[in-house]
Amino acid sequence: MDVQAYLKRIGYSGPVVPTLETLQEIHRCHMLAVPFESLTIHSGGQIKLELPWLYEKIVLLRRGGFCYENNGLFSWLLSQLGFQVTILAAHVRNRFTCLYGPPFDHFVIMVTLQGHRWLCDVGFGACYELPISLETPSPQKQVHGVFQLRHEGDMIFLESSAEAQGEVKEATPGGGRSWTPLYKFTLQPRQFEDFRNMCEYHQTSPSSLFYCKSLCSLLLPHGRITYMGHKLMVTTYPTEEGCPVVKTTQDLTDDEIPHLLKDKFGIELSSPLIPKDADIVPPSVKY
Repeated sequence: MDVQAYLKRIGYSGPVVPTLETLQEIHRCHMLAVPFESLTIHSGGQIKLELPWLYEKIVLLRRGGFCYENNGLFSWLLSQLGFQVTILAAHVRNRFTCLYGPPFDHFVIMVTLQGHRWLCDVGFGACYELPISLETPSPQKQVHGVFQLRHEGDMIFLESSAEAQGEVKEATPGGGRSWTPLYKFTLQPRQFEDFRNMCEYHQTSPSSLFYCKSLCSLLLPHGRITYMGHKLMVTTYPTEEGCPVVKTTQDLTDDEIPHLLKDKFGIELSSPLIPKDADIVPPSVKY
């Protein structure tokens, strides 16, 4: 695995010393360059939790992936650059069913830097572009939204401002800004191997977003572009205070999808894609 090839893939050319500035910039570069996608599942392939396989797919073939792929490879990069990395497991709150997924549903990263802990996640899709401080109780504002961490015992809930997303889900008690839970996690260290069963689950379960929907999403400097099923959705965030979030949706034909994936995401699949946008079956167990 060539670190310089990885950094070139994400468009990073700055210093490689393990500082906060380096961490922030390579996190942002990865989000802007590597799509969050499930296309392998819908084009006859199988996702493998093997670092050489992930490196070939993401770096050499210029593809993307879901959390186990993007965060798995990114955690390896951070370790190679000298960062202190801890793998964490999270339960994602599904925005379609509003239920949390099973244990090891999501792979996230904690980086400890000079005694300060940072939450990193380049494999969630519409989320934060810069690491989130685990030491900061107040809301943390970024270009693509406002985020906060809420503690309930050992469980930590990552929430985003519903106001920033242009929707209202759950109001803060006593009024004020509204928040949407994204996922919950603890700080218990995990191993890459711990996620193998859930990687299989997300490729085969009708309760998984990735099995039910062919999708590809990429962060833009001031927005996000997302392909799903037979639709293309573009979200543009305001560059000035008081301006609204703009969302557009375009219907796609089967013939248009391969060209769109190449033009908008830089992805060329080796096997035909079968577009899918099925309803997600709520899991039988609540977590």
